[in-house]
Amino acid sequence: MAILFVARSPELSQWASDVGVSKHVYKLGITEAPIKDVLAAGWSGFGGWSLVKKLEKIEGLDNDTAIERVSSRVKMIEPNLYPRLRGETGIFKVTPAQVENHIVLTRALAGTQESGEIKVKHPEFADYLLHNAMRGA
Repeated sequence: MAILFVARSPELSQWASDVGVSKHVYKLGITEAPIKDVLAAGWSGFGGWSLVKKLEKIEGLDNDTAIERVSSRVKMIEPNLYPRLRGETGIFKVTPAQVENHIVLTRALAGTQESGEIKVKHPEFADYLLHNAMRGA
């Protein structure tokens, strides 16, 4: 069974921040291999990858389709513009405002009203990416 996952690397976040992209960058992908092996191999020469969230037993969804669904709403970092990415697709720049809006809208549709400031952390960013990848599935 395929696993849809969101991963992050502090090295990638630091590099993206240094080149002016954003520090909120995440890798979205689908794999059939054990997730620990995939994370250990890493992407684009960046190390320290960690799993933020995953959805198991994904059927009828492949890597390209998931990336296409997310890229319709979230800016994917163009791998051809940054030689350091080495043609790697599925690396997304997510803004905190996008995630906050998603949380507010989800709560409103569910009928729950929680007051207070929303603090978005890595799991909320991952939830946002996973939600967009699963749309229409």
